[in-house]
Amino acid sequence: MSTFNATFSGPLDDVRVLDLSRLVAGNMLSAYLADFGADVIKIERPDKGDDLRHWRENGHDIYWKVYGRNKRSVVLDLKSAEGLADFKTLVATSQILIENFVPGGIEKMGVGPDVLHDINPALVIVRVSGWGQTGSYRTKPGFGTLVEAMSGFAHLNGFPDKPPALPPLALADMIAGIYGAAGVLTALRVAERTGQGQTVDLSLFEPIFSMIASEAAKYQATGEVSMRSGNQSSHTAPRNLYLCSDGKYVSMSGSMQSMAMRIFDTINRQDLKTDPRFSDNDARVKNREALDEIIGHFIGERTQAENLEIFEAAGVTVGPVFSVADLIDHPYVTSRQAIVALDDQELGALPMHNIIPRLDKTPGGFRRPAPKLGEHTDEILRALREDKRQSG
Repeated sequence: MSTFNATFSGPLDDVRVLDLSRLVAGNMLSAYLADFGADVIKIERPDKGDDLRHWRENGHDIYWKVYGRNKRSVVLDLKSAEGLADFKTLVATSQILIENFVPGGIEKMGVGPDVLHDINPALVIVRVSGWGQTGSYRTKPGFGTLVEAMSGFAHLNGFPDKPPALPPLALADMIAGIYGAAGVLTALRVAERTGQGQTVDLSLFEPIFSMIASEAAKYQATGEVSMRSGNQSSHTAPRNLYLCSDGKYVSMSGSMQSMAMRIFDTINRQDLKTDPRFSDNDARVKNREALDEIIGHFIGERTQAENLEIFEAAGVTVGPVFSVADLIDHPYVTSRQAIVALDDQELGALPMHNIIPRLDKTPGGFRRPAPKLGEHTDEILRALREDKRQSG
């Protein structure tokens, strides 16, 4: 059980972030900054706030609780003169702004990058969109589902005798958020050195495509389009999930020659080392179905626990297939503290991911739970107006 510490000070505690984004990518980006101490202020609509609040499980806003942690919430009506004036005052005292309107959206509101940089020349503006601020799709709506399909990911994901498969989570958004954090900190360093802010154009499409970009090079070199291969790999073998006698699975990868040879020794099939079908990686890839049948037979005669014991003792790269229920109290997860349970008013102790990555000198931390809609409006606006009064 971990507790929130309102006095925590992280390496980004002198950075203020205005987050106008909704749903996943922007929240993933700002969650990273908030975990390392940035003062992330969610600027939310008066009626319903960030749409992520309405992704519910059993009536609870679980996704908001996880990705809204360490942030503050301010309700502003940016369509009103007063709300827009307060927003511009916040811009003047901030280092980063995140938005994910359809390209051109903030320009229509009268606060495009030119206006924002007139107010604060050093401001880093992150513009998140499905397809980017330029190109023929710039005005096309772009949820991650469309991007995961068009990027080539869904085409590669799944089994060859089944349709293309979308991921069971907001994968494109999550990857974009992580890329966005890197882009923001790069631009922030420039701003701190030169006083010049800039715009970070972050599409959902390009980050997820970068994960499979070698496919473009492969197509150029071979003229072939990769097809779905299930849990196998088209460039290394053996690599698969194997069914155990108790109905559970283990994962195994022999991506190096020495590891493949070790697997053969472990299943007592030293003859495979000199079998021309399996003697090197190229041959194993071509004959991976036959190889998987041999390995699968050995594994299928033993339980998951027995297989793990045998292969781990031999130094083989093997692991169990787990659900989150298996992970919560697993010795590795608890020893690493990869999952932390944080105070929650509704659910008591709410498990979620720990701070990523781990910095040994200036680690991140937990200051506050995800805010209620508008929870910090009075606090922030009161301080804002007091600062304006004192400055004349």
